[in-house]
Amino acid sequence: MRRACGFTLVELAVALAVIGLLLGMLIVPLNAQVDQQRINDTRKQLNLVTEAILGFAVANGRLPCPASATVPNTTPGAGTEARTGTVCTAALNGQGVIPWATLGTPETDSWGNRFTYRVTTALADDPTGGLQASFTLAPTAGNQGDITVTSGGATPVDIANNVAAIVVSHGKNGVGAYRTDGTQVAGATGDELENADVDATFINKIPEPAYDDILAWISSNILKSRMVAANRLP
Repeated sequence: MRRACGFTLVELAVALAVIGLLLGMLIVPLNAQVDQQRINDTRKQLNLVTEAILGFAVANGRLPCPASATVPNTTPGAGTEARTGTVCTAALNGQGVIPWATLGTPETDSWGNRFTYRVTTALADDPTGGLQASFTLAPTAGNQGDITVTSGGATPVDIANNVAAIVVSHGKNGVGAYRTDGTQVAGATGDELENADVDATFINKIPEPAYDDILAWISSNILKSRMVAANRLP
């Protein structure tokens, strides 16, 4: 009689274990590649957003106001500047999310969360109705940015002062960001909390397990340089 040919249960178990190990080795690099691609895509989006902000400033003589962070994107008027008369809505304190509808830019980063946006309100007011720039070249308080970017940590070092506007992606974990339904992702602590509270200090540092925010900012000097080149400032 012929013996039946085939794998024993032990051989099958060993084969499945080897296949599982190989698949696990492939999945880890693949996940890392996906994460890096999303980081790269978000950086490109941030460049697009900052260019749109500068273009808006050249066209309107001022920086755009933030949009309300808590308005769902299904609500009429979502993603537009929050303004009261000629100034940014006071309740926002100059901070909200990117006015994506006003600027024509993406609403969210690569992880599906809105970009936090803070502006120096003195550079976003519109006292002349767009007839001329709302600020001048003079290095006075009303013509300089009031946002500071630091290195964070126990002994922070200033990276940039007099920042006119800043945009934040809250990264893969998304803590501190606002979703498209207007709710905020809870759980921000430490340096990430600094980028989610409503003050003029932000932190930019090398990503680590407890920090994955990505920032882009516009200095007062760059803003004024663009305005001068476009003949919007003398």
